[in-house]
Amino acid sequence: MNPPDKQSVTDEAEGLRAKLRHHSHLYYVLDAPELPDAEYDKLFQRLQAIEAEHPDLQTPDSPTLRVGGKVLDGFIKVRHKVPMLSIRTETDITAGGASAFDARVRRELGLAEDAPAIEYICELKFDGLAMNLRYEDGVLVQAATRGDGEVGEDVTQNIRTIQQIPLRLQGDAPPVVEVRGEVYMRRDQFEALNERQREKIAAGQKNEKVFVNPRNAAAGAVRQLDPAIAAARPLSFFAYGLGEVSSPEQGGPDCATQFDWLQQFAAWGFPVATQTQRALGAEALVAFHEAMGRARDGLPYDIDGVVYKVDSLALQRQLGFVSREPRWAVAHKYPAQEQLTEVLAIDIQVGRTGKLTPVAKLAPVFVGGVTVTNATLHNEDEARRKDVRVGDTVIVRRAGDVIPEVVGVVPESLAKPAERRGAIFTMPHKCPVCGSDAVREEGEADYRCTGGLFCGAQRKEAILHFAARRAVEVEGLGDKLVEQLVDANLIRTLPDLYKLGFTTLVGLDRMAEKSAKNIVDALEKSKKTTLNRFLFGLGIRHVGESTAKDLAKHFGKLDAIMDATEEQLLEVNDVGPVVAQSLRTFFDQAHNREVVEQLRACGLHWEEGEPAARTPRPLAGKTFVITGTLPTLGRDEAKDKLEAAGAKVSGSVSKKTTFVVAGAEAGSKLDKARELGVEVIDEARMLVLLAKPD
Repeated sequence: MNPPDKQSVTDEAEGLRAKLRHHSHLYYVLDAPELPDAEYDKLFQRLQAIEAEHPDLQTPDSPTLRVGGKVLDGFIKVRHKVPMLSIRTETDITAGGASAFDARVRRELGLAEDAPAIEYICELKFDGLAMNLRYEDGVLVQAATRGDGEVGEDVTQNIRTIQQIPLRLQGDAPPVVEVRGEVYMRRDQFEALNERQREKIAAGQKNEKVFVNPRNAAAGAVRQLDPAIAAARPLSFFAYGLGEVSSPEQGGPDCATQFDWLQQFAAWGFPVATQTQRALGAEALVAFHEAMGRARDGLPYDIDGVVYKVDSLALQRQLGFVSREPRWAVAHKYPAQEQLTEVLAIDIQVGRTGKLTPVAKLAPVFVGGVTVTNATLHNEDEARRKDVRVGDTVIVRRAGDVIPEVVGVVPESLAKPAERRGAIFTMPHKCPVCGSDAVREEGEADYRCTGGLFCGAQRKEAILHFAARRAVEVEGLGDKLVEQLVDANLIRTLPDLYKLGFTTLVGLDRMAEKSAKNIVDALEKSKKTTLNRFLFGLGIRHVGESTAKDLAKHFGKLDAIMDATEEQLLEVNDVGPVVAQSLRTFFDQAHNREVVEQLRACGLHWEEGEPAARTPRPLAGKTFVITGTLPTLGRDEAKDKLEAAGAKVSGSVSKKTTFVVAGAEAGSKLDKARELGVEVIDEARMLVLLAKPD
């Protein structure tokens, strides 16, 4: 069989490039894929093979260039043909800034008060990195950063790796056009990137770090000297502006408005933000500013304001520039979501469910429209990873109604000698509210107070849970009444519920005699319950209704449950190592046992029976580690199934690990398993083991 001639190979390569460009645009820009990933990969690999065999056939717009090229020695300086000017920022963070801009434009144009309203384009102000993309005859030939506006840096190799940026424009293209826009990173992609970074750090990989925010992560990726590293970072792009472009006489588009240009960008294959809209007059600008302010926290990417532009290009030319800023555009910012302040102390906050959270006490700072004095450090690992200490200057972030958090410590504080900084944060092993043990379960990031029935911080939640319909059920005992009783110090622990009398209740605000009698009757009725309802009502971590039923059925008696060893608890259906440890920890606290005995003394009772026949635990003694995203099961669901079969599910890989269950985008745990020779299986194999462990 004769080898294909050069022309047929050339035609095949061009056909593959056209197909790949088409399907890439559908997938990354329109979010409407038509081709399975496996089929796309086959086309891509075939093109790679052709270009490897015939290097002269690789074109500047080939999709294979997106995977990264050779490592650069440095970035070449690029002088912009048309300067990338900055836009004036409206300092009035209220909606009034929009009206001020409209009034300024009308004044500059010399319009009378009764003149028609001006039409504007309203856009989002993305918190990313501005980029100039130069196309010649439709092919991307250069990508440059803004730099100082006059001179930027050539980052073409890195920008080629961004799937949303076309390497060849769709449709008719002018001889020269420079499309400007923003390189950014989606919030979900940013979180996934940081999770991978944390796994690398945990695995001991040096020179790795967790990124402070999506903008810094995007900027860092663009300025990598190794394009392969940039290719591994999840970057996106929005087009919104224009640099140099061929005139209509030279073959360029004949656009009369900013809106026309945005439509042209979309036709060429660029993503344009769907929130962009036309607005007629000041009231419409105000409405857009307010609407985007409300929507801001729900967007999949960060914005720090909106941008208004006069839509008519003729009016833009008439308005011109002042101090190298266009008179026809303004950036209208929202309140800053990040600010610097000092850490005055680190306290421990105990939540309603017993979770211990380190909280940085801060010098007051205005962030996101409010004055912030406290910011969460999430947990011990995060506080230590960020190395936050008393006296440090830190970056504080607040987005909408989200609890403020410490993003990181400024480099100047980190550079101080250790003796000049506060002590490294360590989580206390006693609850600061009640003194009970604070424990951290294996695979968990949080410490929790074990004094659920005793701890003042958890009191209201414990009472409401105990009185709930699916627990012992005290009809009529709702949130507001419990809050009244606890705040008045009438209830300190669960047994105090059954010491409430009619006189005490009727003396409460807005409590009628009939309502008081109904509560007394409901409390008396609740004394007769079942063992599983009582057990569920105790609020033991990880013990839900189903597990409570299994425990009651297996042991028959409460005392047998309270005295059971972890090994005995593991014999119960649906009880794994985590649940067994949680039960043991709960009943090992003397004050929890005391509460149980007091409740019995108050008259709570149930029928007890004989223990059920023991059932086998097919995966008992085996340890599993789950990493990556499984095809059909969530990680928690997979963990529950394994623990129900008696397996132990660990958060880290060791020589004692029996199996590592690996899904998509598995991280350093997979590498560790291979290094130690631990058997790696997929979800399908795990389900087989659950059904037939032998």
